[in-house]
This record gives sequence, C-alpha cells and structure tokens, in this order.
Amino acid sequence: MENMTHVIMALIIVIAVPILFSILAKRPGLVPTPVQNIFEIYIQFVDNMLKENMGEKGRKYFPLVAGIGLFVFFGNLIGMIPGFESPTANLNTTMALALLVFFYYNFEGIRENGLGYFKHFLGPIPAMAPVFIIIELLSHLSRPITLALRLFANMTGGELISVVLIMLVPLLVPLPGMLIHFIAVFLQTYVFMVLTTVYIAGAITHVEH
Repeated sequence: MENMTHVIMALIIVIAVPILFSILAKRPGLVPTPVQNIFEIYIQFVDNMLKENMGEKGRKYFPLVAGIGLFVFFGNLIGMIPGFESPTANLNTTMALALLVFFYYNFEGIRENGLGYFKHFLGPIPAMAPVFIIIELLSHLSRPITLALRLFANMTGGELISVVLIMLVPLLVPLPGMLIHFIAVFLQTYVFMVLTTVYIAGAITHVEH
C-alpha cells in the first residue's frame, strides 16, 4: 500500500481541484475575491504564455498546459501538509507527465506538418544528415527524462529537507527551509509549464521556421 501513496495523492488532486474550481466558478463576483483574483491571474498567465509562443493557435493547448500546471502545483504543494506526500516526489508520476508531454507534442508536430515534421531531424546540411539524426533523436529522447528527473529531484529534496528540519529543530526554526520549499513549488511548476509550451511550439512551427 505504501508504494501506492503517490497514486492516492494524485487521485486526491485530480478529484479535489476540479471540484474546487467548479464551486468557485459558479459565483464569480463583480468585485473579485482574492481567490478569484488568483485564478484569473493564472488563466491570464497561461493564455499570454501560449500566445507569445504560438500566437492565437496556442489557445488550443490551453486545457493541457493549464491542467498540467494545476496538477504539478497542487502535487508539489500537498507535500508541505503534514501526513501527505507529493505525488510529484515520485518518479513514476513525473515520468508519466513527461511522457504525456513528449508523445503529445510529437503527435501535434506530425498532425500540423505531416511528414515534413521529420525534416528538422535531418539538419540544414544534407551531407551531415546521419549525424544530425542521431543528435536530434538523442535530444528529443532526453527531454522526457530530464523533465521528469528535474521535477522529481527538486520535490524529493524539498520534502526531505523539510522533514529533517522539523525533526531536528524547534517548530519555528524550519520556517526558512519551508519557505524555500514553497518557492520551489512555484518555480518547478513554472518550469514544467514553460518547457511543455516550448516543446509544443517547436513541434508545430518547424516548417514555418
């Protein structure tokens, strides 16, 4: 059962976050509440990031990028609650997210550009195509690995530091360490969302560039 903890934590987030959003979205006020402001800022942030990287067509990917951002953020954050563990501190979870992004952006690249999507694997010099193919393949195959390991390592490290500090020192002393962990929650969410956006943008605009 212990090995399934990350699955249970992930299910809690997948169920609880949409319910929370649906409750808050039912009664939007003319004078926004602080929580409503936070959600509106988040929506605007994701929308702007997608438009800056892909133009108006970027809005098509809003549900994916915004959904991943919410899952990663709350997955990171839940580990700061005593008795809970971050699903993002488990390599199975982060690798599943990374592979989702990997397969999706390649699928979109092929769908948008057809077989022309694979031209960028050949490089700009025909004679060097065999070398560029190897380089490009290694580059693309390393993306899900680095994406998964970065999030996993940072969240695991943050949880371990928080637990150790709480066990070794009085209650108020670990606050600076927990603050750093809290900053890492935001930072790693931002990095994951940005890289997801960049990978999709690169896949669907190869022919144009």
